[in-house]
Amino acid sequence: MMGRQATGREQLFYTFSMEDHVPEDHLLRGIHQFLDLTAFRQHLEPFYSPVGRPSIDPELMIRMLIVGYCFGIRSERRLCEEVHLNLAYRWFCRLGLEDSLPNHSTFSKNRHGRFRDSEAFRHLFEGVLQRCMAEGLVRGEGFATDASIVKADAQRQSGVPGNEPIDWGNPDEATRPVREYLAALEEANDPEAPRKSISLTDPAASWTAAPGGPAFFAYSTNYLIDLKAGIIVDVEASAVNKTAEVDAAKTMIERVEDTFDLKPERLVGDTNYGSAAMLGWLVDEKQIEPHAPVCDKTEREDGTFSSSEFEWNAQTNEYRCPAGKALRSNWRPFKNPRTHLSKADTIVYRSSQMDCAKCPMKNQCCPNTSIRKIARSIHEDARDVARAIATTDAYAQSRKDRKKVEMLFAHLKRILKLDKLRLRGFSGAQDEFLLAATAQNLRRMVMWLMPKGPNASLVTA
Repeated sequence: MMGRQATGREQLFYTFSMEDHVPEDHLLRGIHQFLDLTAFRQHLEPFYSPVGRPSIDPELMIRMLIVGYCFGIRSERRLCEEVHLNLAYRWFCRLGLEDSLPNHSTFSKNRHGRFRDSEAFRHLFEGVLQRCMAEGLVRGEGFATDASIVKADAQRQSGVPGNEPIDWGNPDEATRPVREYLAALEEANDPEAPRKSISLTDPAASWTAAPGGPAFFAYSTNYLIDLKAGIIVDVEASAVNKTAEVDAAKTMIERVEDTFDLKPERLVGDTNYGSAAMLGWLVDEKQIEPHAPVCDKTEREDGTFSSSEFEWNAQTNEYRCPAGKALRSNWRPFKNPRTHLSKADTIVYRSSQMDCAKCPMKNQCCPNTSIRKIARSIHEDARDVARAIATTDAYAQSRKDRKKVEMLFAHLKRILKLDKLRLRGFSGAQDEFLLAATAQNLRRMVMWLMPKGPNASLVTA
């Protein structure tokens, strides 16, 4: 007999528990187990008034933001709708069926107010990282670093030529990203290098075509990860250029050492981190092994001798060419000693014109010039260390380990859907990158530490 659903007047009493309706293998159950916001509340307490009407619980807002970043819910308006409807989200946020949610505008007010003034997202990220360290997921032996470009919330049409003067009007009436940009310029007290295009809505964003295709405004998110489990130990927003990304890597390494007394034995990176200055900083100042390809532009492909074919003699401070002749930085004595140091932090070594004129190997060495020159970096010893490391088995393993940071960037953009920012300015980009890295560390901690049955799989939504 065909059945019919019983309908009628509503039931007067219900026996309902959200605990029974959240699957045991749900991702949020694992995150709830490892997320402790006690210290976070204590950190924020000085930024609230001791009198007046109670505010919305900051822990509730943080839990909602974690839900949003873990499941790729980018809009705060939509986040409030999803938490309102989804039982698992309500359970994680400690909301009952009849509890109301904060208005979506509350997130913006707190983000630009208390959360930013107290560096709340940085404190949250470091609290989660400390839990990862306590659970043994951070070894500290090897770190990897890399940068990825994320589109800014600025349209191409909002850009103006960077070589033309821009009237920003009254700074007090300008938008927050413009005020932050002008304040940063004033603090630097140094004229900004000319840029091809500047966005009027987010002037700190970089104009780049690095990924290929049409240019756009963007920021770089820089990750420093531990190689054991791929835990992110620091994150930093920067401009989209090699110099800024290398500076961000230095900032993260020093901050992790100062905050957690954690310094790696090796740093894995791509050619961007194989510049002479970076290698010198790693080897000479930090005593960290650089597992990165040396950025070397001295190798020649026209059949003539490359710099590597010249023999360096540190005792006599000279090179010897394949014909056995000397290349020196100083061929005659000076009354006042000279460093011969160029603006590129190199010392140029030159051969003797007399030696080159009668050399039978001149066509293989310097066919178009009268003498041969070699520019030696002041960090050449550190570059030699990196070259020696590149021949080891440990370096080959490091090249494989470097993929872990690239996988995190793919996860960031494809799963967490952070391929374009919603907040503007460096502070907005930093907030989003910190929250996304926090969500990634929580998800990875659950993946590594939650018990799994033979057929168990984490429910992600």
